[in-house]
Amino acid sequence: MARALVLNATYEPLSVVPSRRAVVLVMRGRAVSVVERDISWSSEKTTITVPSVVRLTYYVKVPYRHSVPVTRRAVFGRDGYTCQYCGGQAESIDHVLPRSRGGEHTWENVVACCRACNMRKGDRLPHEAGLVLQAKPQPPRNYAWIYASAGYSLDPAWQPYLKAAG
Repeated sequence: MARALVLNATYEPLSVVPSRRAVVLVMRGRAVSVVERDISWSSEKTTITVPSVVRLTYYVKVPYRHSVPVTRRAVFGRDGYTCQYCGGQAESIDHVLPRSRGGEHTWENVVACCRACNMRKGDRLPHEAGLVLQAKPQPPRNYAWIYASAGYSLDPAWQPYLKAAG
């Protein structure tokens, strides 16, 4: 299902919601559509264009900074769906220091990886398997939590709002 980016009244990204929720926010006057998709939904009495980006009509105070949990989807988003060993299409995640050797499930120890490199590395360190990391794994910055919420592809219409906020 398509999703929509929800912006605060100050255009700061707040969350990602299903398109249905975005339509409800607009219809109830709690948000205004900023960017719309090419599709519309109709009922007996009304037709509404499905929004891709909505802005709340009121300011929401956010007393915390989003912390991104280490999930498969978020790791793929951080690493651009690219294997961090060979540069191919990532299909799995890999613990640089294997968990069996005391490695933790943290941003600094998890990378996106293709199956071939993951099988080659196995329960070893990268240098023991003849692999080299393309980049040192780090926690995501700015609004990378959106990758965890949005799924495998971000709507290109969201980019101006993510760049402006970051």
